[in-house]
Amino acid sequence: MKRLARPLAGACRCGELRIEITLPPVMTAACHCRGCQRMSASAFSLTAMVPAAGFSVVAGVPVRGGIQGPQLDHNFCPNCKSWVFTRIASLPQFVNVRPTMLEDTSWARPFIETMTKHKLAWAATPAQYSFEEFPPMEDFQRLMDAFAASD
Repeated sequence: MKRLARPLAGACRCGELRIEITLPPVMTAACHCRGCQRMSASAFSLTAMVPAAGFSVVAGVPVRGGIQGPQLDHNFCPNCKSWVFTRIASLPQFVNVRPTMLEDTSWARPFIETMTKHKLAWAATPAQYSFEEFPPMEDFQRLMDAFAASD
């Protein structure tokens, strides 16, 4: 992945909820599941997996929406209701950030796409890897290494 100047700053649509990323993302993805389609009102949602130690909310207080525990917590701006990030209970070492909330989105193309069994027929991404469901956990390290080596 190309070297990004950090910190990466971002905000929700209204700017009330501001985030900062200080460690490089470990992977990007497009998720085609029906939940992501409905929450994003689009064909898929975009995600940047960020080490939890490198993610912070620097202004505002997010509220939970969408799926609310115990497996997932989707976090939104309380004012404009933008979906900003997700925490997954089984992967507490990462935060899934919506990269479209960041000021610099030039690097945010999806490296993998997941849940393609729900993909809309016309939807296309430039993802290098495609999975009908989610990739098996044993593949994540290989995928993160490939993402780190990509440009």
